[in-house]
Amino acid sequence: MKSQLMVFALSAILVASIGMAPAFGQIQSTIVVTTDKTSYSEGEIIMVTGEVRDLYAGTPVAVMVTSPNGSIVAIDQVTVGADKKFSTEITAGGTMRLSGTYTVVVTYGNENRVAETTFEFAGSTTPVKTDGKVTDTTVSVEGSTDLIGYEITGAKLLGIIPDVDASSLIISIDATDDGSITLTIPRSILDATFPNGEDDDFFVLVDGEEVDFDETMTSTDRTLTIAFHAGAEEIEIIGTFVVPEFGTIAAMILAVAIISIIAVSARSRLSIMPRI
Repeated sequence: MKSQLMVFALSAILVASIGMAPAFGQIQSTIVVTTDKTSYSEGEIIMVTGEVRDLYAGTPVAVMVTSPNGSIVAIDQVTVGADKKFSTEITAGGTMRLSGTYTVVVTYGNENRVAETTFEFAGSTTPVKTDGKVTDTTVSVEGSTDLIGYEITGAKLLGIIPDVDASSLIISIDATDDGSITLTIPRSILDATFPNGEDDDFFVLVDGEEVDFDETMTSTDRTLTIAFHAGAEEIEIIGTFVVPEFGTIAAMILAVAIISIIAVSARSRLSIMPRI
């Protein structure tokens, strides 16, 4: 009888402790993220908030938003407060053009500390701005007096605009057949370099999918040849500089990873050093 009462008592304590666990206010995941609403219309402010379980001084949170077709439409680097919380605001629209489900992915230091949430966007009705300065061989880009030279087969080039937030060029095309486009891009408009000034690789997406490309370079220009499929609408070339200059996702994620490694290594060294 006593043994039965003991088992019952232990079970009751276990159930009670499980029920009380959330009361301590500690998040169970290494990082969580949410938006203030589940759906947005063009022009509305998307409030992204979250919290980290473990605080690493000097390590920011990388925030990335992807569209229904997988394209990167927004990116930010957010400081985590002493209360372990973070927040940022993103305007619905701009590079968000498709209607559907968008995904917010947050990373804190490395791929093991990642979380995501989703929201619905009704789609953009604002026409794509192209400046209307497309000739048979060149196209102008807002913010620069230099011209991008091009040759295209299987499609019509509609225009090129710089995406400041992603440090990229967005090329709008109307592809009736499989084809390719060759772009001669002045380095003054778009470039990809390491901090020491050496050339880095571009990152190219066709309708949100990464693709291979051919490239030749001079001291003033970079020429890319990119193949696309029939029905393609958008090509994005991501670098480390676009008019005006801004960091890219690759540079940001690399910086976050390096800072995280340094921070964790420092904490590890301090924890194993003997006290005098």
